Amino acid sequence: MRLAARFEFHEGIDNHFSYAVPGMEDRFLLHPYGLHWSEVTAGDILMVDREGRVVAGEGEVEVSAFAIHSRIHRQHPRARCVLHTHMPYATALTAVEQGRLEPINQNSLRFYGDVAYDEDYGGLAHDVDEGARIAAALGDKRVLFLANHGVIVAGETIAGAFDDLYFLERACRLQVLAMATGRALKRVSENMAAHTAAQFRRNNGGPYGQIHFDALKRRLDREEPDYAR
Repeated sequence: MRLAARFEFHEGIDNHFSYAVPGMEDRFLLHPYGLHWSEVTAGDILMVDREGRVVAGEGEVEVSAFAIHSRIHRQHPRARCVLHTHMPYATALTAVEQGRLEPINQNSLRFYGDVAYDEDYGGLAHDVDEGARIAAALGDKRVLFLANHGVIVAGETIAGAFDDLYFLERACRLQVLAMATGRALKRVSENMAAHTAAQFRRNNGGPYGQIHFDALKRRLDREEPDYAR
């Protein structure tokens, strides 16, 4: 969360990250409501059960965090780490008609064929029915764009999911800048996009995401060591 704050993925004290506890499929980790991401420490993290009860730690579970994350973890066991943000460039694409992550740069090709789009804004996710609807929209993809709202990234590991979140925002930033020129977007062909996506998937099966995440954590160790308290 400290890293997400550094990259300006956060929005006030809103948005939320969660992680399903290994060996305890009915429980997941979640940060408490009210803390800014730049001040969250390891000791602040809550363990929550599938009914929204705090079973370890002290603090309050934010309503929409439980509604969204509990349903994604329940409906998609593969989604051990679920990251929901309103990061600006990705969210900008949810605010235009037929906003899509276009295959126009190498970073966007990481996600080719693995992005879902929820076209219907459902208001604040203050109940599990809305959370279940969002989980259904995610389907078997690892990225979900929520119309007029934000994005969700789901992954098997924390490192892999954060790596995706980082490069998703980079891809969206470049697309927004390209769109701002008013010139036609130069799209990569479907065949080459699929080929490159397959190359990325083979790489994602390796250590890249973990190596990237470890490098980012070393930066925190040097500059904000209190995150590990």
